[in-house]
Amino acid sequence: MSIRVLLADDQDLVRAGLQMIVEAAEDLELAGEAADGVEAVALATRLRPDVVLMDVRMPGMDGIEATRLIVAGDAPPRVVMLTTFDLDEYVFAAFRAGASGFLLKDAPRQEIVAAVHAAATGDALVAPSITRRLIEHFAATSGAVAPQNPRGELGELTRRELEVLTLIGCGLNNGELAERLVVSEKTVKTHVGRILFKLGLRDRVQAVILAYDTGLVAPAGGAAPRGRRPTA
Repeated sequence: MSIRVLLADDQDLVRAGLQMIVEAAEDLELAGEAADGVEAVALATRLRPDVVLMDVRMPGMDGIEATRLIVAGDAPPRVVMLTTFDLDEYVFAAFRAGASGFLLKDAPRQEIVAAVHAAATGDALVAPSITRRLIEHFAATSGAVAPQNPRGELGELTRRELEVLTLIGCGLNNGELAERLVVSEKTVKTHVGRILFKLGLRDRVQAVILAYDTGLVAPAGGAAPRGRRPTA
């Protein structure tokens, strides 16, 4: 089944390049194109894509506000923000708005396709060159990006799920988690799915932020001292 992608960027050349990449990928399908945030919100509502590749800076309504409106809807698509600079101040606000990933506009084709897949499945963070700094930025500030009123509490997690959440917060992907825990990737995906469901999280991005916000993971990237961890 194809992953339907909506492109939102005010630059015709950027959209054209992304269109070529999406249409060349066997399992991706172009759902539509938007030239600004207002159009992106309207098309996301009408076309119901799986993933939106959203430019941060656009005239009128920017990508941040558009993302906030899109993810607030029913069964929203995942939004991957497109940015020119890896420390773009607007990307921090986009994280708070509910973006599921971040991608540099000059990323190679393979990375863009992988980012769409990752966003569609909630399987991994994208653009490693910026996500670590983004995570540490939020870890050093308030917990404003942590989901409010989650459906569950950390205390509802099993000991193994708590361990998996901690490792997710440290930046491990499913393959690395499987190797660390000496289990299959299928088992890891099951654990991750249960964690997201129990805590009412949309994707792994929120899981990472929650791991920092609750003290499971320290800002330096290591796990928090054992005494700070909630009991399972």
